[in-house]
Amino acid sequence: MPPADSQGRTLWVTRARPKIDRIACPWLIRRFIDRDAVFLFVDASEVTAVADRFGATPFDIEGTFWSHRGDRCTFDTMLAEFGLASPALDRLATIVRGADTAALDLVPQAAGLLAASLGFSRMYRDDLEQLAASLPLYDAFYRWCRDAVGETHTWPADARARA
Repeated sequence: MPPADSQGRTLWVTRARPKIDRIACPWLIRRFIDRDAVFLFVDASEVTAVADRFGATPFDIEGTFWSHRGDRCTFDTMLAEFGLASPALDRLATIVRGADTAALDLVPQAAGLLAASLGFSRMYRDDLEQLAASLPLYDAFYRWCRDAVGETHTWPADARARA
């Protein structure tokens, strides 16, 4: 577990203009590890200096502990290192991995997550506003993974059901 600041919050830093993993990881941290965690988004060249200056933990940066490992993305790394495992989180990890690593054939939902992430990136110029707006998307994907994978929607409704 990364160290907490004087207010008891963990502080994380990553590259600016977040996409997939750099939104999924803050979602995971805030939902399961530290609801008050603080996230900083800076130019890639500044991540190490900002981490050193503010005692922040870098993530989704090549060569750091909290990053991709093999074909797994940073979200996978966090699940493993924090010891978080459930069928819903495992399913969500596959979606995030597919979207983040351009392996859109892993699961159909990966393409949708990528499209939504790119759309949020175009809607918000401020990374913290984008993070705040995007978190409910991950809540929705998690709830689908947890409660609704077997549910379908068809239209038009089955004519036999109306008879």
